Amino acid sequence: MEGNLSDSEREQLMQNLKQQIAVANTQELLVKMTEKCFKKCILKPGTTLDSTEQKCLAMCMDRYIDSFNLVSRAYGDRIQRERNRM
Repeated sequence: MEGNLSDSEREQLMQNLKQQIAVANTQELLVKMTEKCFKKCILKPGTTLDSTEQKCLAMCMDRYIDSFNLVSRAYGDRIQRERNRM
């Protein structure tokens, strides 16, 4: 079927796939971050968060996002280097 697609259709398909992958990655990031930070910061769940829990969650989420961004940039750089070799 791909052989029947025009260049613009192929490009649109690739853009759609990239967007779907980005959404899936973001969803996975949020799920993992929530799970890990909750386990780390909320020792005794209740109806509200105290200031210590709020601070812990904020710092945990910041570090998790920083780490995710660092890994994503490194991965993107690696892919770019591989493409340049071809």
